[in-house]
Parts: sequence; C-alpha cells; structure tokens
Amino acid sequence: MPDPSPSSLPPPRPRPSLGELFLTLARLGLTSFGGGVSGLLHAEFVRRRRWIDEDEFIAGLSVSQALPGVNVANLAIWLGYRCQGLAGAIVGLGAVVVPPAILIVLIGSLILQLSANPAVGTFLAGIAAAAIGLSLSVGLRAARHAMRHVVPIVIFVLTLVGSLVLHLSAPVLVATFGPIGIALAWRRYSREQG
Repeated sequence: MPDPSPSSLPPPRPRPSLGELFLTLARLGLTSFGGGVSGLLHAEFVRRRRWIDEDEFIAGLSVSQALPGVNVANLAIWLGYRCQGLAGAIVGLGAVVVPPAILIVLIGSLILQLSANPAVGTFLAGIAAAAIGLSLSVGLRAARHAMRHVVPIVIFVLTLVGSLVLHLSAPVLVATFGPIGIALAWRRYSREQG
C-alpha cells in the first residue's frame, strides 16, 4: 500500500512546552469549580489548542474516572503525559494541585465567613449548578462517542441497572465491567492497527 502524500496528511498538532502545559492546567485549576473541570479541559485541549484529539481525550477521561483518586488530577496526568511524556505528567499533576491548594489556604476562611451571607450562598449555588452542567456535557459527549457499538451500550445498561436497581458500589461495577470494556477496546484497537 503506497504511503499517503504529505499534502493529504493532516497538519501536525502543536506540541505544548512544559511551561504552556503548566500555565494552561494551572489556570483551569484555579478558575474551575467541581466536576465541570473536565468540560473545560476538553474545550481547551481538544477544541481550542488541538493538543490532543477527541479519541485521546475520551480515553483519558475514561481512565481517569476508573482509577482511584481525584478525577481531575488523574486527567491532568493523562493529558500531560500525552503532550510531553513523563515530565508532562508530573507538570500536569503539579499544575492542578499546587496553585489551587495555595489559593484554598489563602481564601478558605474568608469563604467560610462569607457563606453565611444569603447572596454569597446563592452565588455558590449558581457555581455548583454550572459545574453540574459542564459535567453532564462531558458525560453526554463521552456516551455519544462510546455508544457506537452494541457491546458498549449493553455494558452501559448493565452498569446503570447495577447502580440504580441493585445498588452495587462503584468499585464493584468498575471491577466487573472495567476489564470487559478494556478488553473490548484493546481488541478493537488491535484490529484497527493491523
């Protein structure tokens, strides 16, 4: 099979420097609240900067949610690794942990004192609603991406039944269906690669 001509290949994605990676993730970590961060990370890394593609992001989101720990930190490690290898993973983790931790220490007591004010409480409730909306947006995008085949739909339905009807815990559901999903994705990837 002949190699595609250089003009038919997509342009290479820009590769961020470690500094760009740190500043982007730190800015998102400092300006985002709750679970909505993954939606902002998608907008920044996939749509705006095109540092990774949709498939890479969805894979990273899946892995970050399946692993123990904070989903955003896991996703930042994944994104950093995909962009700059091990150094990027370390920078990614540092960027979403250190600056927000410093900010929390500096203003935590102030927020606690102000939260008794009804206007501030309403503002914080609005921020929570926006974070939920961003999380739902990413969840729907991931579901639409994953539901292209019958087996992922079956796994989704079984997980939903296990959670809502049988009241199984998240670790049980992940331990049961995670290996199945990983094996199927690996098989599909192997077939696509050759």
